[in-house]
Amino acid sequence: MTGKHAAKGFAFQRTAHHGAGHGRLHLPLAAALLAGSVSLQAQETVIGASDPDALFHSSDPTLNANKQVAYHIVKDLLEAGHWELADRYLTERYIQHNPNAASGRAGVVKYFTEVRKVKPVPIPEKMKTKVVSVVAEGDLVIVAYVHELKNTKDASQSYTTTWFDMWRFKDGKADEHWDPATRMSQ
Repeated sequence: MTGKHAAKGFAFQRTAHHGAGHGRLHLPLAAALLAGSVSLQAQETVIGASDPDALFHSSDPTLNANKQVAYHIVKDLLEAGHWELADRYLTERYIQHNPNAASGRAGVVKYFTEVRKVKPVPIPEKMKTKVVSVVAEGDLVIVAYVHELKNTKDASQSYTTTWFDMWRFKDGKADEHWDPATRMSQ
């Protein structure tokens, strides 16, 4: 007979066979693993590519064109804050899934220039943003970035995770956008 027990996402079994010590260590071992897992904070650091510009190319002409527009969105708009160039890279109807910015090119420009108050800086020759990967499939391009955050329990320490932007392209411009943003506190 086998009974299954689950605790905090770990599943383990306790068997009815008690010969040779079987079944006696399962619960204590599982409890020790659970206790240790709560305090473990180790992770692998997220590292950006050494040459992020190289990730924005493809041998497929359509994917390459879409990756190049994504490149300029990241470098010219997001990194350098030149939102006056948005009409080169975003459609007028630009559908926005970020809950902080309105849909439409004008909505996203307003979000960055008036809400976030981004000021333009010189557009760099090479991208400075730490990019992990760029994936293009059909009319979509996904850019994954290194995202560094402060530890909420100890502000002197930080950790890395991954952020992403995904765009759907139409007629050579980004027409729709997704990211993992949540609403900013009011």
